[in-house]
Amino acid sequence: MIRVLRALADPNRLRIFELLMQGDSCNCELNEKLGMPPNLLSHHLRVLREAGLISSRRDIADSRWIYYSVDREAVAYWRQWFARFFDPARIRKRAVLCGPEGRLVRANGSGSCTPPVAEMCADNERDGHGESEDCDIQ
Repeated sequence: MIRVLRALADPNRLRIFELLMQGDSCNCELNEKLGMPPNLLSHHLRVLREAGLISSRRDIADSRWIYYSVDREAVAYWRQWFARFFDPARIRKRAVLCGPEGRLVRANGSGSCTPPVAEMCADNERDGHGESEDCDIQ
């Protein structure tokens, strides 16, 4: 998953992928539409291919020509995966244990949370315990 997200996080690769979603293409077509140096285009195509998002094939008559296409099975898989991941039904409501909202929960004894260092220092000073070495922030 990380490889796919990293591949699509780059704006150039996202543009390439979007162009390939419109149909198969060769280097020269992509280069013409994107206006990037051939070596950079090849790099981006390689990253997309290694992420499993696109595939390449050589022309049968002239193997110098390489055609790129979106891997339909990969797109179907990732579409389903992201639909499940971003399903609003997965969002749960739970009480916050930290911060101001969590104080009420902790006061009722229904949770525990270690407060941040700054909050701990303020509590120590207020309670007359002085500052701990953790509070000596430069």
